[in-house]
Amino acid sequence: MNGQLLQGKTAIVTGAASGMGKAIAKLFAEQGANVVLADLNKEAASAVVQELPSGKAHAVQTDVANDESVAAMVAETVSVYGSVDVLVNCAGVPQAFTPIEELSLAQWDKIMNVNTKSIYLTTKYAVPHMKAAKRGSIVNIASIAGIRARPGLNAYCASKGAAIMLSKALAIELAPEKIRVNVINPGPAETPMLGKFINGDEEAVEAGKKDIFISSVPLGTLIQPEDIAQAALYLASDLSKIVTGEVLNVDGGRGI
Repeated sequence: MNGQLLQGKTAIVTGAASGMGKAIAKLFAEQGANVVLADLNKEAASAVVQELPSGKAHAVQTDVANDESVAAMVAETVSVYGSVDVLVNCAGVPQAFTPIEELSLAQWDKIMNVNTKSIYLTTKYAVPHMKAAKRGSIVNIASIAGIRARPGLNAYCASKGAAIMLSKALAIELAPEKIRVNVINPGPAETPMLGKFINGDEEAVEAGKKDIFISSVPLGTLIQPEDIAQAALYLASDLSKIVTGEVLNVDGGRGI
């Protein structure tokens, strides 16, 4: 895509060290944004920074479920680049098939903390800077599982459904401040996380990707990280300046 749709803007992307987050960070930088790559794995995030234009990216080690860590990450963003114009919440954890009676409290808490609590925390600390500027775009990466439940993904579905409704509530709350909040629901995507939804060895995981995921997508292919990045660019940029509170399924038709 030609142009500089995010020229002069600063974007925070969580979970930016790999998968969808990495693809989003790279495309945003290409489109002129200063990008802060927030990830628990700072070494991997720093490696991504080396792939981007000099001075356009900065890695920050961040535990998105920790209040102090998120506050420090947003403060560092403002210190380095002077503003927070775009926030993309892409950090997430999967759930392998688990009957509800076998799901531990620790598993439940981790999934809810990373997939949902993180959105509350990043928004809490980014929004004051957006309000001061009277503009901003927040893009939350949820999942088609947030609207299309699957057996054994109880906590994951709950976390993504909560992310969707939190986003809609924030869209209404923040609209008077000209801050937009939208959601992307990816379908099964070709990322390192996909295999973690399947129990078993490597052979079982690979077979499962075909039998469970690809066969469930009407367009017959896994979603690519770049597909999600293109959607995030649209929602982050002024191309969608009048769009808020929307849920965009990028899923090859799986949600139909």
